[in-house]
Amino acid sequence: MEHVMVLLLDLQDFLLRARVLKLYRQALRVAGRAPEHAKAELRQAIRQEMENNRNCNDKQRIRFLISEGLGRLKGLDEMLDMQGH
Repeated sequence: MEHVMVLLLDLQDFLLRARVLKLYRQALRVAGRAPEHAKAELRQAIRQEMENNRNCNDKQRIRFLISEGLGRLKGLDEMLDMQGH
């Protein structure tokens, strides 16, 4: 039974990590639509945000950060759409 619990925790970690990486890729894709003069700075800000939270092991905090990131990404995406990018 303990072995099954370890596998479940590992699966949870794996799925959470996959969600973080998906968010990162989505953010970089959206940043690629930004005006040329803002792309590099935006990509650096995204990378820095990920790096700042790289060692976070609190699953609840990670879920919160993913949710917050998705909201911020949606706002950026909508702003770029309104600007025609």
